[in-house]
Amino acid sequence: MFIDFFSTLRKYRVPVSLTEWLTLMEALRQGHALSSLYVFYHLARSILVKDIAYYDAYDLAFQDYFEGIESPEEVAQDVLEWLANPNNVLPPLSPEELEQLRELDLDKMRESMEDRLAQARLNRREQQARNGQGEERRRGRGGRQGGGQAEAEGEGGRSALRAASERRFKNYRGDITLDVRQYRLALKQLRLFHRIGPQDELDLDGTIDATCRNGGDIDLVWQRERKNTIKLLLLMDSGGSMLPHGRLLNRLFTAAKTATHLKEFQHYYFHNCIYDWVYKDIAQRETVSTLQLFRTLSADYKVILVSDAMMAPEELLMPYGSIDYYQQNELPGIEWLKRLARHFTHTVWLNPEETNYWVHPTVTLIKRVFPMFPLTLDGLSRGFKKLIVRS
Repeated sequence: MFIDFFSTLRKYRVPVSLTEWLTLMEALRQGHALSSLYVFYHLARSILVKDIAYYDAYDLAFQDYFEGIESPEEVAQDVLEWLANPNNVLPPLSPEELEQLRELDLDKMRESMEDRLAQARLNRREQQARNGQGEERRRGRGGRQGGGQAEAEGEGGRSALRAASERRFKNYRGDITLDVRQYRLALKQLRLFHRIGPQDELDLDGTIDATCRNGGDIDLVWQRERKNTIKLLLLMDSGGSMLPHGRLLNRLFTAAKTATHLKEFQHYYFHNCIYDWVYKDIAQRETVSTLQLFRTLSADYKVILVSDAMMAPEELLMPYGSIDYYQQNELPGIEWLKRLARHFTHTVWLNPEETNYWVHPTVTLIKRVFPMFPLTLDGLSRGFKKLIVRS
Protein backbone atom coordinates (compact mmCIF):
# COMPACT_ATOMS: atom_id res chain seq x y z
CA MET A 1 0.00 0.00 0.00
CA PHE A 2 2.50 2.61 1.15
CA ILE A 3 5.16 1.87 -1.43
CA ASP A 4 2.58 2.83 -4.04
CA PHE A 5 2.00 6.09 -2.16
CA PHE A 6 5.76 6.71 -2.29
CA SER A 7 5.64 6.17 -6.06
CA THR A 8 2.64 8.49 -6.37
CA LEU A 9 4.51 11.24 -4.56
CA ARG A 10 7.42 10.77 -6.93
CA LYS A 11 5.03 10.87 -9.88
CA TYR A 12 3.87 14.32 -8.76
CA ARG A 13 7.53 15.38 -8.38
CA VAL A 14 7.55 15.61 -4.59
CA PRO A 15 11.27 15.09 -3.75
CA VAL A 16 10.90 12.42 -1.03
CA SER A 17 14.19 10.94 0.14
CA LEU A 18 14.78 7.47 1.54
CA THR A 19 15.59 8.87 4.99
CA GLU A 20 12.32 10.80 5.13
CA TRP A 21 10.34 7.79 4.00
CA LEU A 22 11.87 5.55 6.66
CA THR A 23 11.17 8.25 9.24
CA LEU A 24 7.51 8.20 8.26
CA MET A 25 7.42 4.41 8.50
CA GLU A 26 8.87 4.58 12.01
CA ALA A 27 6.38 7.28 13.00
CA LEU A 28 3.52 5.08 11.83
CA ARG A 29 4.97 2.03 13.59
CA GLN A 30 4.96 4.02 16.84
CA GLY A 31 1.31 4.95 16.34
CA HIS A 32 1.68 8.67 15.68
CA ALA A 33 -1.01 8.57 12.98
CA LEU A 34 -3.59 7.68 15.66
CA SER A 35 -5.29 5.33 13.15
CA SER A 36 -6.67 8.38 11.35
CA LEU A 37 -6.13 9.27 7.72
CA TYR A 38 -6.67 12.93 8.62
CA VAL A 39 -3.78 12.78 11.09
CA PHE A 40 -1.73 10.76 8.62
CA TYR A 41 -2.24 13.50 5.99
CA HIS A 42 -0.58 16.10 8.24
CA LEU A 43 1.98 13.71 9.71
CA ALA A 44 3.21 12.55 6.32
CA ARG A 45 3.35 16.09 4.97
CA SER A 46 5.35 17.36 7.95
CA ILE A 47 7.89 14.55 7.55
CA LEU A 48 8.11 14.10 3.79
CA VAL A 49 7.75 17.63 2.42
CA LYS A 50 10.64 19.96 3.13
CA ASP A 51 9.42 23.03 1.24
CA ILE A 52 6.01 24.70 1.09
CA ALA A 53 6.50 24.93 -2.68
CA TYR A 54 5.70 21.19 -2.85
CA TYR A 55 2.59 21.30 -0.63
CA ASP A 56 0.25 21.54 -3.60
CA ALA A 57 1.93 18.63 -5.37
CA TYR A 58 1.61 16.65 -2.12
CA ASP A 59 -2.12 17.45 -1.99
CA LEU A 60 -2.55 16.27 -5.58
CA ALA A 61 -0.66 13.04 -4.88
CA PHE A 62 -2.61 12.41 -1.67
CA GLN A 63 -5.93 13.01 -3.40
CA ASP A 64 -4.91 10.74 -6.29
CA TYR A 65 -3.79 7.86 -4.09
CA PHE A 66 -6.36 7.92 -1.27
CA GLU A 67 -9.44 8.87 -3.31
CA GLY A 68 -12.32 6.58 -2.37
CA ILE A 69 -10.95 5.51 1.02
CA GLU A 70 -13.71 5.76 3.63
CA SER A 71 -12.34 3.89 6.63
CA PRO A 72 -8.81 4.84 7.77
CA GLU A 73 -8.49 2.52 10.76
CA GLU A 74 -6.16 0.14 8.92
CA VAL A 75 -3.46 2.74 8.20
CA ALA A 76 -1.08 1.87 11.03
CA GLN A 77 -1.82 -1.87 10.78
CA ASP A 78 -0.99 -1.87 7.06
CA VAL A 79 2.38 -0.32 7.79
CA LEU A 80 3.16 -2.85 10.52
CA GLU A 81 2.24 -5.72 8.23
CA TRP A 82 4.34 -4.28 5.43
CA LEU A 83 7.36 -3.85 7.70
CA ALA A 84 6.98 -7.38 9.03
CA ASN A 85 6.92 -8.96 5.58
CA PRO A 86 10.49 -9.86 4.50
CA ASN A 87 9.40 -10.08 0.86
CA ASN A 88 8.61 -6.38 0.70
CA VAL A 89 11.31 -4.29 -0.87
CA LEU A 90 11.85 -0.59 -1.27
CA PRO A 91 11.05 0.98 -4.64
CA PRO A 92 13.87 1.20 -7.20
CA LEU A 93 16.48 3.72 -6.09
CA SER A 94 18.65 5.92 -8.24
CA PRO A 95 22.45 5.55 -8.10
CA GLU A 96 22.61 8.75 -6.07
CA GLU A 97 20.11 7.40 -3.52
CA LEU A 98 21.97 4.09 -3.30
CA GLU A 99 25.15 6.01 -2.55
CA GLN A 100 23.33 8.02 0.12
CA LEU A 101 22.04 4.75 1.62
CA ARG A 102 25.58 3.40 1.89
CA GLU A 103 26.73 6.60 3.59
CA LEU A 104 23.88 6.70 6.12
CA ASP A 105 25.06 7.08 9.68
CA LEU A 106 22.61 5.23 11.92
CA ASP A 107 23.13 7.59 14.84
CA LYS A 108 22.53 10.63 12.65
CA MET A 109 19.57 8.92 11.05
CA ARG A 110 18.08 8.16 14.47
CA GLU A 111 18.69 11.75 15.57
CA SER A 112 17.06 13.08 12.40
CA MET A 113 14.12 10.72 12.90
CA GLU A 114 13.64 11.90 16.48
CA ASP A 115 13.73 15.53 15.36
CA ARG A 116 11.13 14.91 12.67
CA LEU A 117 8.90 12.98 15.04
CA ALA A 118 9.16 15.76 17.59
CA GLN A 119 8.21 18.28 14.93
CA ALA A 120 5.32 16.10 13.83
CA ARG A 121 4.05 15.87 17.42
CA LEU A 122 4.39 19.65 17.78
CA ASN A 123 2.44 20.20 14.56
CA ARG A 124 -0.22 17.80 15.80
CA ARG A 125 -0.57 19.65 19.14
CA GLU A 126 -0.80 22.99 17.34
CA GLN A 127 -3.47 21.57 15.05
CA GLN A 128 -5.43 20.26 18.03
CA ALA A 129 -5.13 23.63 19.75
CA ARG A 130 -6.45 25.42 16.66
CA ASN A 131 -9.29 22.95 16.36
CA GLY A 132 -10.10 23.40 20.05
CA GLN A 133 -10.19 27.18 19.69
CA GLY A 134 -12.45 26.85 16.68
CA GLU A 135 -14.77 24.57 18.63
CA GLU A 136 -14.97 27.08 21.48
CA ARG A 137 -15.83 29.88 19.06
CA ARG A 138 -18.51 27.75 17.43
CA ARG A 139 -20.02 26.87 20.80
CA GLY A 140 -19.99 30.54 21.73
CA ARG A 141 -22.08 31.30 18.64
CA GLY A 142 -24.48 28.50 19.53
CA GLY A 143 -23.34 26.28 16.69
CA ARG A 144 -23.31 22.53 16.83
CA GLN A 145 -20.51 21.68 14.41
CA GLY A 146 -17.98 19.06 15.47
CA GLY A 147 -14.41 20.00 16.40
CA GLY A 148 -11.02 18.74 15.39
CA GLN A 149 -11.31 15.55 17.43
CA ALA A 150 -14.46 14.58 15.59
CA GLU A 151 -12.64 15.14 12.34
CA ALA A 152 -9.73 12.99 13.48
CA GLU A 153 -11.86 10.14 14.78
CA GLY A 154 -15.20 10.19 13.01
CA GLU A 155 -14.55 11.46 9.50
CA GLY A 156 -10.80 11.17 9.15
CA GLY A 157 -10.80 9.82 5.61
CA ARG A 158 -13.19 12.36 4.17
CA SER A 159 -11.59 15.22 6.10
CA ALA A 160 -8.12 14.36 4.84
CA LEU A 161 -9.29 14.19 1.25
CA ARG A 162 -11.21 17.41 1.67
CA ALA A 163 -8.09 19.11 3.01
CA ALA A 164 -6.09 17.82 0.04
CA SER A 165 -8.75 18.81 -2.49
CA GLU A 166 -8.84 22.41 -1.21
CA ARG A 167 -5.31 22.94 -2.61
CA ARG A 168 -4.72 25.93 -0.35
CA PHE A 169 -1.03 25.99 -1.29
CA LYS A 170 -1.31 26.06 -5.09
CA ASN A 171 -0.03 29.67 -5.26
CA TYR A 172 3.19 28.57 -3.55
CA ARG A 173 4.05 25.92 -6.11
CA GLY A 174 7.60 26.16 -7.33
CA ASP A 175 7.00 24.14 -10.47
CA ILE A 176 4.57 26.71 -11.90
CA THR A 177 6.70 29.75 -11.26
CA LEU A 178 6.10 32.08 -14.18
CA ASP A 179 8.80 31.71 -16.78
CA VAL A 180 9.38 33.61 -20.01
CA ARG A 181 7.35 31.13 -22.07
CA GLN A 182 4.34 31.39 -19.75
CA TYR A 183 4.54 35.17 -19.87
CA ARG A 184 4.61 35.04 -23.68
CA LEU A 185 1.56 32.81 -23.77
CA ALA A 186 -0.25 35.14 -21.38
CA LEU A 187 0.73 38.21 -23.41
CA LYS A 188 -0.87 36.65 -26.48
CA GLN A 189 -4.20 37.44 -24.86
CA LEU A 190 -3.45 41.09 -25.66
CA ARG A 191 -4.87 41.00 -29.15
CA LEU A 192 -7.23 43.41 -30.83
CA PHE A 193 -7.24 42.88 -34.58
CA HIS A 194 -8.10 45.57 -37.10
CA ARG A 195 -7.65 45.68 -40.86
CA ILE A 196 -5.10 48.34 -41.65
CA GLY A 197 -2.76 49.27 -44.47
CA PRO A 198 -3.14 48.80 -48.25
CA GLN A 199 -5.70 46.40 -49.69
CA ASP A 200 -3.23 43.72 -50.76
CA GLU A 201 -4.66 40.62 -49.06
CA LEU A 202 -7.04 38.37 -51.01
CA ASP A 203 -10.53 38.25 -49.51
CA LEU A 204 -11.41 34.64 -50.32
CA ASP A 205 -15.04 34.79 -49.18
CA GLY A 206 -15.55 38.09 -50.95
CA THR A 207 -13.94 36.73 -54.11
CA ILE A 208 -16.21 33.65 -54.14
CA ASP A 209 -19.28 35.79 -53.57
CA ALA A 210 -18.31 38.32 -56.28
CA THR A 211 -17.45 35.53 -58.75
CA CYS A 212 -20.85 33.90 -58.23
CA ARG A 213 -22.58 37.21 -58.74
CA ASN A 214 -20.50 37.71 -61.90
CA GLY A 215 -21.77 34.54 -63.56
CA GLY A 216 -18.64 32.51 -62.90
CA ASP A 217 -16.09 34.98 -64.22
CA ILE A 218 -13.30 35.42 -61.68
CA ASP A 219 -13.68 38.69 -59.75
CA LEU A 220 -10.87 39.11 -57.25
CA VAL A 221 -11.68 41.05 -54.09
CA TRP A 222 -8.87 42.49 -52.01
CA GLN A 223 -8.83 43.65 -48.39
CA ARG A 224 -6.50 45.22 -45.85
CA GLU A 225 -4.32 42.92 -43.74
CA ARG A 226 -5.67 42.02 -40.33
CA LYS A 227 -3.12 43.07 -37.70
CA ASN A 228 -2.95 43.30 -33.94
CA THR A 229 -3.22 46.95 -32.90
CA ILE A 230 -2.21 46.57 -29.25
CA LYS A 231 0.33 49.11 -28.00
CA LEU A 232 1.80 48.23 -24.62
CA LEU A 233 3.44 50.40 -21.95
CA LEU A 234 5.13 48.46 -19.13
CA LEU A 235 6.02 50.40 -15.96
CA MET A 236 8.10 48.44 -13.44
CA ASP A 237 8.99 49.22 -9.83
CA SER A 238 12.68 48.81 -9.06
CA GLY A 239 12.37 49.73 -5.37
CA GLY A 240 14.07 47.86 -2.51
CA SER A 241 11.01 45.78 -1.55
CA MET A 242 10.82 44.55 -5.15
CA LEU A 243 14.28 42.98 -5.09
CA PRO A 244 12.92 39.53 -4.13
CA HIS A 245 10.70 39.69 -7.22
CA GLY A 246 13.48 40.71 -9.60
CA ARG A 247 13.47 37.42 -11.51
CA LEU A 248 9.73 37.64 -12.14
CA LEU A 249 10.06 41.19 -13.47
CA ASN A 250 13.00 40.23 -15.65
CA ARG A 251 11.01 37.37 -17.19
CA LEU A 252 7.99 39.56 -17.82
CA PHE A 253 10.16 42.23 -19.43
CA THR A 254 11.94 39.67 -21.62
CA ALA A 255 8.64 38.17 -22.76
CA ALA A 256 7.14 41.57 -23.58
CA LYS A 257 10.26 42.82 -25.35
CA THR A 258 10.49 39.72 -27.56
CA ALA A 259 6.76 39.48 -28.25
CA THR A 260 6.18 39.67 -31.99
CA HIS A 261 2.45 40.29 -31.95
CA LEU A 262 2.48 43.73 -30.29
CA LYS A 263 2.23 46.75 -32.55
CA GLU A 264 4.33 48.87 -30.19
CA PHE A 265 6.07 48.26 -26.87
CA GLN A 266 7.65 50.74 -24.47
CA HIS A 267 8.94 50.25 -20.94
CA TYR A 268 10.14 52.41 -18.06
CA TYR A 269 11.09 52.00 -14.42
CA PHE A 270 10.10 53.86 -11.27
CA HIS A 271 11.00 53.65 -7.59
CA ASN A 272 8.05 52.88 -5.28
CA CYS A 273 5.76 55.39 -6.97
CA ILE A 274 5.56 57.42 -10.17
CA TYR A 275 6.40 61.11 -9.83
CA ASP A 276 7.71 63.77 -12.23
CA TRP A 277 10.19 61.37 -13.83
CA VAL A 278 10.42 57.75 -14.90
CA TYR A 279 13.59 55.94 -15.91
CA LYS A 280 14.72 54.18 -19.07
CA ASP A 281 17.05 51.85 -17.17
CA ILE A 282 16.77 49.96 -13.92
CA ALA A 283 19.79 51.79 -12.53
CA GLN A 284 17.75 55.02 -12.85
CA ARG A 285 20.42 56.96 -14.71
CA GLU A 286 18.44 58.07 -17.78
CA THR A 287 15.25 59.96 -17.00
CA VAL A 288 12.13 60.78 -19.00
CA SER A 289 9.54 63.32 -17.97
CA THR A 290 6.25 61.71 -17.01
CA LEU A 291 4.46 64.62 -18.68
CA GLN A 292 6.35 63.79 -21.87
CA LEU A 293 4.90 60.28 -21.74
CA PHE A 294 1.43 61.78 -21.63
CA ARG A 295 2.24 64.02 -24.61
CA THR A 296 3.87 61.37 -26.78
CA LEU A 297 1.90 58.21 -25.97
CA SER A 298 -1.71 58.07 -27.09
CA ALA A 299 -4.51 57.22 -24.69
CA ASP A 300 -5.11 53.83 -26.34
CA TYR A 301 -1.83 52.40 -25.01
CA LYS A 302 -2.48 49.44 -22.71
CA VAL A 303 -0.60 50.12 -19.47
CA ILE A 304 0.72 47.48 -17.05
CA LEU A 305 2.23 48.65 -13.77
CA VAL A 306 4.16 46.04 -11.78
CA SER A 307 4.84 46.75 -8.11
CA ASP A 308 4.05 45.52 -4.61
CA ALA A 309 2.54 49.01 -4.01
CA MET A 310 4.09 49.07 -0.54
CA MET A 311 5.79 52.25 0.63
CA ALA A 312 5.71 54.76 3.45
CA PRO A 313 2.37 56.62 3.35
CA GLU A 314 4.13 59.99 2.91
CA GLU A 315 5.75 58.71 -0.29
CA LEU A 316 2.30 58.33 -1.77
CA LEU A 317 0.38 61.17 -0.12
CA MET A 318 2.76 64.05 0.57
CA PRO A 319 4.41 66.67 -1.66
CA TYR A 320 8.18 66.05 -1.79
CA GLY A 321 7.46 62.59 -0.40
CA SER A 322 9.79 60.70 -2.74
CA ILE A 323 12.75 59.07 -1.04
CA ASP A 324 14.89 59.72 -4.13
CA TYR A 325 16.97 62.86 -3.73
CA TYR A 326 16.47 64.06 -7.32
CA GLN A 327 12.70 63.52 -7.30
CA GLN A 328 11.56 66.85 -5.86
CA ASN A 329 7.88 66.15 -6.45
CA GLU A 330 5.62 69.07 -5.68
CA LEU A 331 2.66 66.89 -6.61
CA PRO A 332 1.98 63.85 -4.34
CA GLY A 333 2.54 60.45 -5.88
CA ILE A 334 -1.13 59.50 -5.64
CA GLU A 335 -1.98 62.48 -7.87
CA TRP A 336 0.54 61.36 -10.49
CA LEU A 337 -1.03 57.90 -10.45
CA LYS A 338 -4.49 59.41 -10.90
CA ARG A 339 -3.19 61.47 -13.84
CA LEU A 340 -1.85 58.33 -15.44
CA ALA A 341 -5.16 56.52 -14.91
CA ARG A 342 -7.05 59.44 -16.47
CA HIS A 343 -4.79 59.71 -19.52
CA PHE A 344 -4.69 56.01 -20.49
CA THR A 345 -8.03 54.32 -21.01
CA HIS A 346 -6.90 50.82 -20.01
CA THR A 347 -4.52 50.23 -17.09
CA VAL A 348 -3.92 47.36 -14.66
CA TRP A 349 -1.63 46.91 -11.67
CA LEU A 350 0.11 43.55 -11.20
CA ASN A 351 1.19 42.84 -7.63
CA PRO A 352 3.76 40.06 -7.00
CA GLU A 353 2.92 39.86 -3.28
CA GLU A 354 0.38 37.42 -1.86
CA THR A 355 -3.10 38.95 -1.63
CA ASN A 356 -3.18 38.62 2.17
CA TYR A 357 -0.52 41.38 2.25
CA TRP A 358 -2.71 43.77 0.29
CA VAL A 359 -4.13 45.29 3.47
CA HIS A 360 -1.16 47.66 3.62
CA PRO A 361 -2.43 51.31 3.60
CA THR A 362 -0.71 52.33 0.36
CA VAL A 363 -1.84 49.15 -1.40
CA THR A 364 -5.42 49.87 -0.37
CA LEU A 365 -5.22 53.43 -1.74
CA ILE A 366 -3.66 52.37 -5.04
CA LYS A 367 -6.33 49.67 -5.51
CA ARG A 368 -8.86 52.50 -5.63
CA VAL A 369 -7.05 53.99 -8.63
CA PHE A 370 -6.11 50.87 -10.63
CA PRO A 371 -7.64 47.40 -10.91
CA MET A 372 -5.08 45.21 -9.13
CA PHE A 373 -4.32 41.57 -9.90
CA PRO A 374 -1.79 39.10 -8.45
CA LEU A 375 1.26 38.30 -10.55
CA THR A 376 0.19 34.69 -11.12
CA LEU A 377 -1.06 32.86 -14.20
CA ASP A 378 -4.65 33.42 -13.13
CA GLY A 379 -3.96 37.06 -12.25
CA LEU A 380 -2.30 37.70 -15.60
CA SER A 381 -5.22 36.17 -17.45
CA ARG A 382 -7.78 38.26 -15.59
CA GLY A 383 -5.68 41.41 -15.85
CA PHE A 384 -5.08 41.08 -19.57
CA LYS A 385 -8.78 40.45 -20.19
CA LYS A 386 -9.42 43.73 -18.36
CA LEU A 387 -6.98 45.51 -20.68
CA ILE A 388 -8.68 44.46 -23.88
CA VAL A 389 -12.25 45.20 -22.81
CA ARG A 390 -13.49 47.84 -25.21
CA SER A 391 -14.43 51.20 -23.74
